[in-house]
Amino acid sequence: MHHAPSTLALLGLLALSLSFGAAAGTATSATADNANAAGWHTGVITSGGEIHPVPKGSSFMPDPKATYKVVFAMTRGSDDPSKVSPAVERVARAVNLFTAAGVPLKNLHFVAIAYGAATPAMLDDKHYEDAFLVHNPNLPIIHELRKAGVDIVVCGQAVAEYKYQFEWIDHDVPVALSGVTTITELQLKGYALMQL
Repeated sequence: MHHAPSTLALLGLLALSLSFGAAAGTATSATADNANAAGWHTGVITSGGEIHPVPKGSSFMPDPKATYKVVFAMTRGSDDPSKVSPAVERVARAVNLFTAAGVPLKNLHFVAIAYGAATPAMLDDKHYEDAFLVHNPNLPIIHELRKAGVDIVVCGQAVAEYKYQFEWIDHDVPVALSGVTTITELQLKGYALMQL
């Protein structure tokens, strides 16, 4: 008897996470007005990062007058190389969420550093296609993020570990010394760490 409520709660959370994951996977399917039939829509970043509106007066809404400093540790790659990395998708979602709440782009000081399994997502299209036989699906979002003022960088140590050449990295993605030093430096400057 004691297990029934927790089992039901667990099943509910599992169903919610599966439906959230399915919705997140349709990031590029938004219609021309940036919304789809399920109510998910894009925002400033139109290539991905779909969000869903919440009721007016919801709790913990971002303050449009505040400045937000976040370093995103992008470590997750996609199991399917033809799909966008979940880490890249989440950075786009963060931009869309904050701007949908009225925070101007100039108040978002976001840095996203890729390392580990997210490293291949930073390859230019030619070298990604050489490795995975498909175009790099991450590049449209990365380019939009850069235009929105988000710094996307890749760990130089991870590039070397993957045996990639530095010139194979997309021109919009600078190479940093490492993920460790970048995150440490930014945290010392007051950036919050978001693990992706």
